[in-house]
This record gives sequence, C-alpha cells and structure tokens, in this order.
Amino acid sequence: MAALDGLPPLRDVIQRHGLDARKALGQNFLLDLNLTQKIARTAGPLDDVTVIEVGPGPGGLTRAILALGAKKVVAIERDARCLPALAEIAAHYPGRLDVIEADALKIPFETLASGPVRIIANLPYNVGTQLLVNWLLPERWPPFWLSMTLMFQREVGLRIVAGADDDHYGRLGVLCGWRTKARMSFDVSPQAFTPPPKVTSSVVHLEPIADPIPCSASALEKVTQAAFGQRRKMLRQSLKSLGGEALLARADIDPQRRAETLTVEEFCRLANRLGG
Repeated sequence: MAALDGLPPLRDVIQRHGLDARKALGQNFLLDLNLTQKIARTAGPLDDVTVIEVGPGPGGLTRAILALGAKKVVAIERDARCLPALAEIAAHYPGRLDVIEADALKIPFETLASGPVRIIANLPYNVGTQLLVNWLLPERWPPFWLSMTLMFQREVGLRIVAGADDDHYGRLGVLCGWRTKARMSFDVSPQAFTPPPKVTSSVVHLEPIADPIPCSASALEKVTQAAFGQRRKMLRQSLKSLGGEALLARADIDPQRRAETLTVEEFCRLANRLGG
C-alpha cells in the first residue's frame, strides 16, 4: 500500500502519532495492507459510491478504500488521537475524505451522504453488534446503504449468517435473515492486528432484500428477544409474557417447539400476530 498510495507504512504512522490501541474503545488496529485491500474489494464496486467507515483508527482500511477508487469516504472516529493521522490521508486525497469526530451510536447515518452508499468497517468490538442492528432496523426500507462489509469477532459473524436449527441461530440471525442476504466472506487471524485479539475475526457481507416479509421491526425484536431469552424452553413457556399458547395458536405454530427451530418467516408470523 505504501507503494500504491505513496503514504508511509502504518507502523510508522502509529509510532509517529503515539497511537496505542485502547481496549476501552474496542480498538484493534489492522496493519496488514493486503488484508485491508481484500476487505475493500469484498464490498463490490466503489466507483461513484460514498463509503461510510466507522472506527478508522490510523486509517489502514480508509487508505485501501480510497486507493480502490471510492468517490468519497466519510469516516466516523471518536478517538481524537487518530485525527492527525487521518488528516494526512485527507490531504493526500483532496476532497475525498471527510472525518467526523463523534460517537457512531449517536450519528444519523442516513444524512451523511446523498447517492449510493456502502458501509465498510472494522467495527470496534464494543459497539459493533448494536451498530449493525441500528442499520438493519430503520423505518424506511430499502435502507440508505447498498451493502455492508463489516468485520466482527468470528462468533458474532456466525450468529449473523445462522439460520434455523444452527447452534449459532438467535435474534441476530433472525433480524439479518429477515432483511438481508448475509454471507461470511473470510476469516482474519489475530496476528493481523495490533494488538492481536484473543479470537479470530470474520468479514461479513450483507446486502438488503428489496422486499422483505412485511413485519413490524419492533414486534419482531420483542418476539425474538423473548423466544431466545429462554431458548432451551418450549415456546409456550418462553413466549408466555407475550401471550404464550394463544399467540402461538394465532400464528399456527406448535407450542412445544423451541426458538431455534423457527424460520425467519415463522418469526415474522408471530410478530404479525402479536396483540392480535
């Protein structure tokens, strides 16, 4: 990448700016520039697209996205220590990188760009799942993004792509399966990061389904939270607070089944019968 974009190696950037990764911010910096390019390529064509990146840190992935031709990158970074390093990248790519110092959980993402948007991020571990859920559940659908290419701990990645009767299937699998086509793209070894995390990471690619099953997002959240909150119990017990057997009868679902056996369509049916 240094040869590709003319900027200094990331290790030099980190050393020069004193950027030790901080556990409190969920930071693990990705220094392998071959990998950052692989992540950026996984997102699909970047020409004429605005890319939103969360937690760019010293900018390894940011550089890959820009070098691969993204029209614009909007990067959200809450760690002020990283801003000088990102400013150097912005100067190298005039007019193509906007950096916003903010907490990503408080950003109205749909207002950040006009035109097609792809989200590409090595998400901070401590907020990654919540950000994904926020992006999955806007009131308006199809959403503001064309695709999401995100890195998580592998355990979270498996939960995102899981379907019924999979050990990893849960609330996240239902929400992702309802509104997106999600796939695991590739794993990333701990040694690719500084500092190395204790677990393997995975890159997951999600694309929105244009016409998901009609269903209230808040009702689906309630049903999945209750069902998987007591996943080893029969649904007549785990859904007792939402109507139990009466709700299951309205949805034509056997009350002796357990949450992990229900398809996304069956969960949507339950959500649609909630309060009915």
